[in-house]
Amino acid sequence: MTSTAMPTAEQHGLVAHSDGAFVPVQTRSERFRSTNVDDFEPVNGREHEWKLSPVAAFADLTSGELDGSRLAIETTDAPGVTYSYLARDDARIGSAGIPEERASANAWSSFGEALLVSVTGEDEKTAVVTRSGLGDAPRAAHTVIEAAPNSRALVVLEGAGAARLSENVEIIVGDGASLTVVSLQEWDDEAVHLSSQFARLGRDSFLKHIVVSLGGKVVRVNPSTHLAEQGADIEALGLYFADAGQHLEQQVYVHHDAPHTKSRVTYKGALQGSGARTVWVGDVLIGQKATGTDSYEQNRNLVLTDGTRADSVPNLEIETGDIEGAGHASATGRFDDEQLFYLMSRGIREDEARRLVVRGFLTEIVQKIGSPELEARLTAAVEAELQGS
Repeated sequence: MTSTAMPTAEQHGLVAHSDGAFVPVQTRSERFRSTNVDDFEPVNGREHEWKLSPVAAFADLTSGELDGSRLAIETTDAPGVTYSYLARDDARIGSAGIPEERASANAWSSFGEALLVSVTGEDEKTAVVTRSGLGDAPRAAHTVIEAAPNSRALVVLEGAGAARLSENVEIIVGDGASLTVVSLQEWDDEAVHLSSQFARLGRDSFLKHIVVSLGGKVVRVNPSTHLAEQGADIEALGLYFADAGQHLEQQVYVHHDAPHTKSRVTYKGALQGSGARTVWVGDVLIGQKATGTDSYEQNRNLVLTDGTRADSVPNLEIETGDIEGAGHASATGRFDDEQLFYLMSRGIREDEARRLVVRGFLTEIVQKIGSPELEARLTAAVEAELQGS
């Protein structure tokens, strides 16, 4: 078991006040963490990390028994990329981060072995890990992606088919390495997927982390990045498209913990259909040692129909005044009528004009992936979503 402290009310986000009442922990880095599910109270939906989530839809993943055996996966061959399995006591497990909430801890307590994706070599290469046909039973998984110093790669972790999956993904980026990780969710309509993803960046390393959520009934992907060494750089991108009755959630955390680190966070989403729901929470913490930090985060949501809801909550904590810059932005709105009018005045039908506007809004994220094949595939997937609007 690994934990930051014994499981008391204080570590669960409550600290004693002078009058005997309790107040929430105010700093993100002070949240309770543990790899043992029993250290967390049962989820009731009122906790700060769960209050925007449909917790009843995945109670079996937060409190029930999970099958932690190896998942059925398919992998692509790439020079400098190997796949193997790690025992639970391997030193790399837990080196990028540990759970802050019960679903993540339940998966951690349940997995048998961790899939290791090891990246070496300075040549660019692409590796794809596909999980499909996982079935309807609740399952747990753990994946470690390790990029050796000065290595280069694009790693795609994709999900398709049926699933009820809670997982942890650790990303270890060595000194001077440049790594792109794409987490692609194209699950079946009734699938449920909870994913906590932890990244630790070495000196002068770069990570491009991209979350693409299109399929699934409930999909909750929470990436946390620790800029642990000087010169570390993270570009965190997200693309999501929620249809009727679909819940897509992302809670992003960037911790600037070393001098002269940089982060750019850009998430964009579209919503259509009754009950379509998206949640984006962006936390950035600039620690006392993180002088010279350059940070900016933004979330944009485009509402296509009535009956949808988009929650967008940016948060910024700064513990040192010696920074290059920090800021955040959030916006949720409908079509730009002027853009629509401009296109229609040039003879484009209204339905096609609407698709062009949405496609242009989301294409910014797709074009930053760096794989023409995957970019074309996602462009087609977005187009398919638009055809149903």
